[in-house]
Amino acid sequence: MYENFHTTDRWTGEDLHCVWKGTFVAIATRHADATDIRFAVNGRPMWIAMPNIAWVEMKRRTGHVITDYAAAQAAGRYLKSIIDTGYDNGREFYTMTVDEVIEHVNAVVNEAGSTGALPLLPVINDDVQPETYAGHLPSDNVTEPVAAPNP
Repeated sequence: MYENFHTTDRWTGEDLHCVWKGTFVAIATRHADATDIRFAVNGRPMWIAMPNIAWVEMKRRTGHVITDYAAAQAAGRYLKSIIDTGYDNGREFYTMTVDEVIEHVNAVVNEAGSTGALPLLPVINDDVQPETYAGHLPSDNVTEPVAAPNP
């Protein structure tokens, strides 16, 4: 869905490849009450900030929680929408409102059919489907310890 997608820049016609790179609690990184979702857009970093109060408001309004998968998909859908409508002006950081978070979360869950049908994260690489690693890490099967290189 929106963890790895292509869209066309409205103003330049350029094909943009958008890839989810990570989800960060912004309290630790920039002392903000938000969750930051990072994408690479043709290799350029792009951050979508989602206010943490949106998680509380979603639960209050609907009784449902926003999962990590839903947050990443909603941020990707928002990113695609701002590119498609021409709102993207090359900034590195965009902030969603609470209502926008809830709108985009509801839209991606409706599009997928349920939260259980949302694509798993992380996208490890183009050759490996994330479902292969659900519940464990690729390094779980390593029998010999890996030593850190000497500087």
